[in-house]
Parts: sequence; C-alpha cells; structure tokens
Amino acid sequence: MKRFVYILWLLLFGYDTPAQATDGWMGGVAKADITPTESMFLAGYASRTHESEGTLHKLWAKALVLQDAAGKRSVLITTDLLGMPKEMSDNIRQNLYTKFALTRAQVLINSSHTHTGPVLYNALFDIYDLDEHQLKKIRSYSEKLETTITNLVDKAIKNMQPVVLSSQNGVVRFQVNRRNNNERTLLSQEELKGPNDYAVPVIKVQNKKGRLLAIAFGYACHPTVLDSYQWSGDYPGFAQLALEKNHPGAIALFFQGAGADQNPLPRRSVPLAEQYGKELAAAVERVLREPMQLLSPTLRVAYKEVPVAFDHPLPDTALQKMAVNAQGYQQRWARRMLDIIKKKEPFPTGYPYPVQVWKLGEQAMVSLGGELVIQYAIDIKKKYGSNSFVLGYSNDVMSYIPSEKVLEEGGYEGAMAHWVYGLPAKWATGIQEQILTAVDELMAEVEKSTE
Repeated sequence: MKRFVYILWLLLFGYDTPAQATDGWMGGVAKADITPTESMFLAGYASRTHESEGTLHKLWAKALVLQDAAGKRSVLITTDLLGMPKEMSDNIRQNLYTKFALTRAQVLINSSHTHTGPVLYNALFDIYDLDEHQLKKIRSYSEKLETTITNLVDKAIKNMQPVVLSSQNGVVRFQVNRRNNNERTLLSQEELKGPNDYAVPVIKVQNKKGRLLAIAFGYACHPTVLDSYQWSGDYPGFAQLALEKNHPGAIALFFQGAGADQNPLPRRSVPLAEQYGKELAAAVERVLREPMQLLSPTLRVAYKEVPVAFDHPLPDTALQKMAVNAQGYQQRWARRMLDIIKKKEPFPTGYPYPVQVWKLGEQAMVSLGGELVIQYAIDIKKKYGSNSFVLGYSNDVMSYIPSEKVLEEGGYEGAMAHWVYGLPAKWATGIQEQILTAVDELMAEVEKSTE
C-alpha cells in the first residue's frame, strides 16, 4: 500500500516530492543551446559598433544537480555568458525555489565571461548606445533565457541517478597578469610578473558502472582571445567541445575562477582560442586519468549577501565636466548620473554582494560575485588549503572586485570599472577584508554542520 501511495505521488507531483535519502551521491546533468537566433549586440567590448554576424560555435547553459546521502541537493549552473546581472539571477533563483524548493545557498550560477556572448537586459547600462529595437531584442532573449535555465534544471533533476563524485586540481599556464605585464612587449619579457593562480579545478561525475557523465572544470582567466562579431564561448567553449568530443555522452561544464586581472596572452585569433581550449582540456584529461579524491556523500551549503559600501560619488562639477568632455560610455554614464541628481533620487550607498560556500564531501568551493581578481583565490587557498576551488563571476556580476592593493593602485579594475557597469562610484576601502570575513563565517557554518 505504501509503495502504491508513493508511486501515485510521483505520478501526480513528480520531481517536486521531497528528496529521498540514498546510500551515496545522486547526480543529474543536462545542457541547453542558448545561442541567440537573431543578430544582437555582443557583450564585453565598448568598441563594438554593430550587432553579431553569425556563429563560430554554439553557446550553452548547463546544469549539474547533486544530491547527498541525506537527500540534500545543490545545482551548479554554468553559462557561456559575459555575466549574469542581479535581476536575472534573482529571477532564476526565485523560480528554482518556487518550483524545486532550492534555496539560494543550494544554487550556484556561474558565467564563463566570454566576450562573444549576448548583451543581457539591465546589464552594462551605458557601454552600448542601443536603440529601442535592440533593447527589445535583448529583453526578449533575457526573458527566454530565464525560462530555459529553469527548464534545464528540471531536466537535470529528471536525469538523476546514483553517481560517484571525485575532485582534484590540475594546472595550465596561459593566464598572464594583465596589470603587471604589458601585452605589447610581452614577447620581449624574460619573466612574467604579478600574482597568478594556474590551478584547473576538476569535478568528475561517474555512474556506478564507471561511465563518465559530467566533467565540471574551471580556470581563472579572461575569455578575451576573441573580439569578433561571431557568437562563441572563446577558449572555454573550445575546451568544453574538446572534452565532450573525447568523452561521447558526457557533458563538460566550465566555471570561471578569479580571473578578472588575468588575460590569455598572446591573443586575437581563432587558432589561439582553439589552442588555449585544447591546452585546458588536456589539463583536465590528465586529472581524469590520475588518482582523484573520492568525495563522501555529504553536502553542506551556506550563502549570504554582504552590504559592501561604495566610495563617495564624483562631485557634480566633475560629472558635468565629464558629461561634456568625455566620449562613449563614460559620457553616457556621467549624463545618467547627472539625470539621477536632477530627479533628486539618492545614489545607493552600497551593494548586496553574494558570498557562497559549498562542501561537496571533502571538497571546499568558495563562489564570489563580480569580476574577482586573483588575490582573493590566493588568500582563500592560503587559509583553507591549496586544493580549495575558488570561483568568481558567480550569482551576480555587478563590477570588478579589486583587492585592497588594486583598489589603492587604481587603474581600470580599481577605479574605473564602475563606469562600465553603471554603478555610482568605485568601492570603498575595506572591501577585501569584508568579503574574506564573510567567507570565514560561511566556512565556519558549513564546518560546524559536518560535526
């Protein structure tokens, strides 16, 4: 009788039933084509003047759902996009909570940061001079994307089966710290300067028979090899294609690390994008063939949004001068700020910055929002171990997230990126300590829950 009731419940309510405890991990993976079906503006370079001109290779959203032995679930969503803006991320996560009871702590949305993906609605406010027709296409694509990702998670849940989970770090070395090395004189340099993190974090998902189902992997480096008008995932896209070709039936998911100040150099050709993609795929293949850490079937998750403060906005006189003398997005930004002042609307004094920690068995994952510079990964790994996985570009990409040193030095990452992202000012001093303190608090929370 109990079995009949359970089957009837499944028929009526399906995946919305509470997750059942198992002997080990359960996992499900799925992917969806998110390549725009019409020409649109590409995101990432202010110098672009027109819409897309075809496709180099398709863009994808992918989802990996994991469930531990106690029935606790999480979902990793990866996207071939520049960055998920707050409004879209909030909508998707609310949809996943409503439909699958997945909290924000259980959902991780990462963007690869490809610069050959589409502009999304309510992102990069001033960087492109878009007309109403272009904005309408962007809005329509963005709304469809929200539905596509919700349905993608549905599909991944339906694909769940008993799995074995393992993790390990590999290494590849094509990232170059762009703040400390001049791209134009790179070939004459005898050594590279600046902080780096060459780790390639890998999660392997196999079924009980040993068949490879999913490969989640990352790297900390800007996908800016290409600046064309063709849709592509840049080097992460080529890496995913190579891995899926090598392992038919498996899905490869790329997540971006703390690569805000790291560039692939040299760059600017399709063969180079393919080369870096194959190098990254080869690093992953090496990890897959060597012994990896088996992860016990326990999942612990924690999430919070930290109110990170903005510095003082520019005075009206400076904005007025910029509105007259500047060009392009800088001028548009200044004029929009002046319009806000004219309407007597207050500038926000801070931003709800997302911080997330997962423990997949013994594997720690720290996921932070925005364009995260490499120093955060270095500091987190010093404290929590070199095998920790550190992701940037997660859950909300609102601007660059500088270290205190980068903030003090200034430059694009420290003092000017807020123009591109439409924020009222650069970040206030203390941002690094505030974010790392939040990481410590969430780490303590997940560690305590495993006791």
